[in-house]
Amino acid sequence: MGTLIKWRTLTWIAIILCAQFARAGQPPNIIMIISDDHAWTDYGFMGHRYIETPNLDHLARRSALFQRGYVPTALCRPSLATLLTGKYAHQHRITGNDPALLPSMTGPDASREEPDAYRQLRGQLISLVDQQETLPELLATRGYVSFQSGKWWEGSFQRGGFTEGMTRGFPEPGGRHGDDGLKIGRDGMQPITEFIDRAVAAEKPFFVWYAPLLPHTPHNPPQRLFDKYKAKGVESDHVARYYAMVEWLDETCGELLQHLDRKQISDNTLIVYIADNGWIQRKYSADSALRSKQSPHEGGVRQPILFSLPGKIRPGNRDDQLCSSVDIVPTLLDAAGVAPPKDLPGYDLMPCLTSGDPTRRNKIFGESFSHDIVD
Repeated sequence: MGTLIKWRTLTWIAIILCAQFARAGQPPNIIMIISDDHAWTDYGFMGHRYIETPNLDHLARRSALFQRGYVPTALCRPSLATLLTGKYAHQHRITGNDPALLPSMTGPDASREEPDAYRQLRGQLISLVDQQETLPELLATRGYVSFQSGKWWEGSFQRGGFTEGMTRGFPEPGGRHGDDGLKIGRDGMQPITEFIDRAVAAEKPFFVWYAPLLPHTPHNPPQRLFDKYKAKGVESDHVARYYAMVEWLDETCGELLQHLDRKQISDNTLIVYIADNGWIQRKYSADSALRSKQSPHEGGVRQPILFSLPGKIRPGNRDDQLCSSVDIVPTLLDAAGVAPPKDLPGYDLMPCLTSGDPTRRNKIFGESFSHDIVD
């Protein structure tokens, strides 16, 4: 009996070691967390006076933190398209959120209903993503499965190359920038955690696009968080609600990080954190976006960028180094062992992230466009 028990014990040890060696040879899982309309100053780890972000602070401590990170375009759809493709807006041609209004949609006699011609224009804009190589498509060549959730303008999740997702899009759209996908975070994290569970069970590396409508308007945080910031002495209700939205985002990030810990895959998961563009919340909502969203000022384009991969990426504050969101796609492709397209303008940061050496960037380029796509 004793010999049998020892044999079974040794067998289980061998199985566990084989599983660990198999995981070690697998490319890292990748999660991209994209905050929405969020000022670069508004985190605990960036020293904000009121806002508490304990989960993102924890992530920042184990990350390479670029305090001088930037997005090229301070508008959500072009910024997200850059994160999807690794290209500037003039390259992927998604330069605004919507088509320009038709003459029939302006003036005192304008109809409140969206005409068929305008919906057709929306469809033409969606087709722009079909002409690009996307991060999920490139990762799929290495065996990755992928999941889209949250903000997503480009029709159905399949059009971006995701194997699974939440946004229906064309031909059954439920909203201009995400429909069902916008429930993520605000209504819990279950779609993402269930996808991760499926990927782990199938022993597949995975990519998650988590782009919640947080802290984006509507600023309707849980009452407990609003009350918390009012009790801190934040006089303006508008500002207190926005601060509470930021902490609500942080709580959802905590749920995601804790799930990785429960699945014991945190050590083989590369996490990138960034926001799509800035947002300056004033005392009154009417001037909230002044010199932020759609602005080439730092309030619009500056964003802290985090890269975390325990055991490989050296944590530390890179406050004196520049980083751009165009650098993210080539960096992730390197980590996954995928050759990048030759027309990507960004830098592969993995050699710098793993060695701790300075990045090669000494300048940042940006582009400013109107809200609507004119041509």
